[in-house]
Amino acid sequence: MNTLFLMGAGLDILQVMLVNTAFTVGQIIFEIPTGVVADTIGRKASFLLGNLTLFVSTLLYVASARFSWGIWAFVGASVIIGLGFTFQTGAVDAWLVDALEHTGYEGTREQVFSWGGMVSGTTMLVGTLAGGFLGQINLQYPYVIRAVLLLACFLAALVMMQDLGFTPRPFELSKLGAETRRILDAGVRYGWRNRVVRPMMFASGAFGVFAMYGFYSWQRFALDLLGHEYVWVSGALAAAAALAGIVGNALVKRVMRGGGSRRRASDVLATCAVLFAIVVAAMGAIGLLVKTPGVGPLLGAASLWMVWGVLLGITEPIRRSYLNAHVPSAQRATVLSLDAFFNDVGGAGGQPALGWMAQTWSIPVGWLVGAVFLLLGAPLYRAAGRGETSVAAP
Repeated sequence: MNTLFLMGAGLDILQVMLVNTAFTVGQIIFEIPTGVVADTIGRKASFLLGNLTLFVSTLLYVASARFSWGIWAFVGASVIIGLGFTFQTGAVDAWLVDALEHTGYEGTREQVFSWGGMVSGTTMLVGTLAGGFLGQINLQYPYVIRAVLLLACFLAALVMMQDLGFTPRPFELSKLGAETRRILDAGVRYGWRNRVVRPMMFASGAFGVFAMYGFYSWQRFALDLLGHEYVWVSGALAAAAALAGIVGNALVKRVMRGGGSRRRASDVLATCAVLFAIVVAAMGAIGLLVKTPGVGPLLGAASLWMVWGVLLGITEPIRRSYLNAHVPSAQRATVLSLDAFFNDVGGAGGQPALGWMAQTWSIPVGWLVGAVFLLLGAPLYRAAGRGETSVAAP
């Protein structure tokens, strides 16, 4: 719906991609510095700052559209949104894994991440359906509701969230530079020099080249295939993808298996990378080959989009568990933020480049090129698997 919102405010598809790139650039700029907060003051403090920043930036988004402030206002608001997400990148996963270790949880981590994904997918399912309905009335309404929910989340976390298994360190603003250097050193030692983590970060970057472009362009792509400007269709398709993600989360345990027949996470992730590429290439082919818009082309592409959702639901918990298993607790938020940094860099390059292709030729061309980058994940995850040593499987 973000693409439709921005285009409704007078932006073309290339400008939309530039605004979305500003969001990613904001993440790149602040990803490492905000890691200082999570690794010193605490995961809770970082999460709260993120929620507050997202609340303010969402209201700026609405104001930019309402008062016609133009593309640069959206760019500024998107950078601030990127800042808000960097406060939570790494901090949330680190908080969860620390708490699991502190409480002596003995199950598999990917199962916990899959449960979290199901809850997240369910709320997304409700939110996208409601957002599609509200967006059909006025595209600003979903953003106003989002701001209200962010404020409610902030208050709930303030009261209920605890930093289990994490010992805060004193933090002084005057020592921000030194703490940032310490964070970078930890990222190099436990991330870049780790033979498992390094190829995973490159895989994250390759995935990021297409992921954000695909997410934002899909809404416009789907309506072009249908041939009608029905905002509620975008909401319904997003809801269907959320439902597919829930299905994927539910399949994680079956995919990974248990006991002696347990599959290696790196093998599963490599296979899914190939499937991701095939699905995206097929969707791009539909867009190029279909000459007459209608329900049929939309249903064909939407079916593949749901397959994407199932694959994403399977891979996310497995990948997060696999990555966390190869990072020490004290540096967890740092390395997870570095991994997100690679994803952000890929997105910052992919969104304007693929957006330019969409503007110059068509959206499906960007999808076909994006499929090539998704395919790069397969050899990178294989390399991660070869880099495993004595670290226990997650």
